[in-house]
Amino acid sequence: MTVIEELNQKGQLAKTSSYQLATLSTEIKNQALLAIAGALRNETAFLLAENEKDLAQGKDSGMNQGLLDRLALTEARIAAMAEGIEQIAALPDPIGEALSKTVRPNGLNITKVRVPLGVIGIIYEARPNVTADAAGLCIKSGNAVILRGGKEALCSNRAIVQVMQNAGYRAGLPVGCINLIENTSRESATELMRLNEYLDVIIPRGGAGLIRAVVENATVPAIETGTGNCHVYVDASADLSMAKRIVINAKTQRPSVCNAEEKLLVHQDIAKEFLPDMLKNLSDFGVSIVGDAKVCSLFPSATLATEEDWSTEYLDLKIGVKIVENLEDAIAHINRYNSRHSEAIITQDTEAAKKFQNEVDAAAVYVNASTRFTDGFEFGFGAEIGISTQKIHARGPMGLAELTSSKYVIQGTGQIRE
Repeated sequence: MTVIEELNQKGQLAKTSSYQLATLSTEIKNQALLAIAGALRNETAFLLAENEKDLAQGKDSGMNQGLLDRLALTEARIAAMAEGIEQIAALPDPIGEALSKTVRPNGLNITKVRVPLGVIGIIYEARPNVTADAAGLCIKSGNAVILRGGKEALCSNRAIVQVMQNAGYRAGLPVGCINLIENTSRESATELMRLNEYLDVIIPRGGAGLIRAVVENATVPAIETGTGNCHVYVDASADLSMAKRIVINAKTQRPSVCNAEEKLLVHQDIAKEFLPDMLKNLSDFGVSIVGDAKVCSLFPSATLATEEDWSTEYLDLKIGVKIVENLEDAIAHINRYNSRHSEAIITQDTEAAKKFQNEVDAAAVYVNASTRFTDGFEFGFGAEIGISTQKIHARGPMGLAELTSSKYVIQGTGQIRE
């Protein structure tokens, strides 16, 4: 089967099933999601075996440790996937929700209601958990989905989709509402971006290169997600013990994900007190450090940062560190170099906290907390289809409501326009 044949076949299936899925009852959708969650748990051994094939191939091809971590499934990660789908099932169904109601002077009743987007295409890289998260959210929000993962995770993605299809279709989902493009060539990605006949929106979830490719090449409406050049700024009034815990967590807890800290900014008044011990602790966790000249003088093991470093998302045990003059300097630096994802300030000054949250341009802005919480599961959405870093339609973790559109339902009694 050629790329075009596979895309058209699965596009037709998705489009047809989307009309059925849009009107499916909440009860059937929830029963299907719970069945899928149970099946993922029951098929853990199968999923791990298929994932091991991908991991072995990744190691043979020289994939770096950060990407291998994103690719890897464990019993705990599969359990988290299932739990996320159960959480989605427990959430209110957005479809049919009345957003506004108006009665016009002529007697027309106008109601604005939530409806599914229709068919959603997802292009993503070596993150097999995205397969389950995206499909679960699409099902609950009444959308058919076409998934196109990276070649590195093909065995894992195929296994997850197989388990979800088998359980979901038996539980009443329309056949064709969950689809995986198994051709992982560049052509399949490019053609999916242009599948206007069947797709209503396409969402990239991955690195800067993938997102840029979708934005530049898609003819289907696209939502930008993913890239996270996230900063933690330690203010002059910060509780330094708290700051140390947050910096270590945000950088080292899982460095390969988009909400991990990539840059550390420190107010000049506390730099000498805070940075030497802070950077030693990061080094003890295996983090390599690049910094400005002042940072390098305080911590000789650091190497001098380049201009490119300040805008780079490392997705690895590496961090860029800069000493700033004041809060305004920190905000200006962040707004120049960040990717509009997640930013944090550590401070005991309520006015500084308020100024930071008001002026920093990002989807999520934290005070005294790790950037690692920018996540659909942590926000109570069950999962997310991605972290939108744009401002049109959706911003931040995209849960159920962000996967809907709206339409107006008008009830008349014979009115005509004069």
